[in-house]
Amino acid sequence: MALDHRRIGPVYAVQYALRVLESVDAHRHGVTAEQLAREIGVPLGYLTQVLAMLRRERYLGFLPGGGYVIGESTVLLGAAARDVALAEKLKAILTGLRDEVGAAVYFSRYDDGEVRIIDFADGPDAPKVNEWVDFRSAAHASAVGKCLLAQLDHKGRMEHLSRHRPARFTSRTEVNDRVLLTKLERQPASVPTLDLQEYAVGTVCAAIPVTIGKRAACLALSMPSARAHRLRPAVDTLNERAAPVLLSMSI
Repeated sequence: MALDHRRIGPVYAVQYALRVLESVDAHRHGVTAEQLAREIGVPLGYLTQVLAMLRRERYLGFLPGGGYVIGESTVLLGAAARDVALAEKLKAILTGLRDEVGAAVYFSRYDDGEVRIIDFADGPDAPKVNEWVDFRSAAHASAVGKCLLAQLDHKGRMEHLSRHRPARFTSRTEVNDRVLLTKLERQPASVPTLDLQEYAVGTVCAAIPVTIGKRAACLALSMPSARAHRLRPAVDTLNERAAPVLLSMSI
């Protein structure tokens, strides 16, 4: 079955990438890009971009005589030590993203009814958010929390807000349940969720969903409000680079 290469975004890029890995894995002695394009049903020009990302992240290798083979990252993530390999891979990806966007970067999930920061990458020039209130109790105010809640159904959002009553952290914090739920319901998946000094004065944040399957997850970044003019381009870059994170979570 051919994939529709006209659909864009990190989730679709991962769907193509997973299909490429399946096809390459079926060719133990290597396979050319031209043959993969025929098997998967996408133009060679588009496939070349996916292959470049897979080689960069070491999911694919390339034989000296020509042809793609499964790379070391795919082998590691399929091994018994998957959890350790996955954590190392995620940290490396987040660190690279931090350096590229010039901001602290986070990977978060909604696990067992709670907002959880799985890992982050910060630095002297990319300070992380000061968690002055537990993020689990601040989903209504943080970009991460709102992005995760937006991926739940109405019942899930209601249940969460019943356990974590919205509290006012700054003058910008929205605490009205009805307004919050309406905003979450109308949040487009293609538009980043923002926190413009709603959780903490002096910090702006943005988050994008990176969900495959039923588990809500997101990538986010934060920066001092003095750098708010850099937020939009930084989010655009984050969205463009989200595929490796999704891919590592999907194998």
